[in-house]
Amino acid sequence: MLNELESLSGNIGRLIQISERHNQARAALQEQLELLRADYANVQAELAQVREERDALQSERDSLSAKIDDAQVRLNAILEKLPRAKSAHHAESDNQLDLLEADSQEAHEHAHAHADEQEMHGEHHQGEKA
Repeated sequence: MLNELESLSGNIGRLIQISERHNQARAALQEQLELLRADYANVQAELAQVREERDALQSERDSLSAKIDDAQVRLNAILEKLPRAKSAHHAESDNQLDLLEADSQEAHEHAHAHADEQEMHGEHHQGEKA
């Protein structure tokens, strides 16, 4: 009987230790759960703030887009009111730009032709020296 009581006492001691470990683990898990809930609340608050900022940026974008559209309409109205003679002058300056580009192209082609001539003369002189 004494052996049974000692065995029973040992088993009770082990159960108490197991119960204490489970309580400690449960307390740690509860602490982790509270931290996760706090993190979740912070993330929710940040998300709400980011959404507000997004909505403000979208509103600003829409406002700027409307201003751009309005400016485009005004610009088109101004362009319609300009006399046609100015348009002819503008076309004339475009033609002058075309002439400048053509002169530039001719100068470029002339430089290549000159380089080709020098190459040909260089080969010819080398042939004479040999």
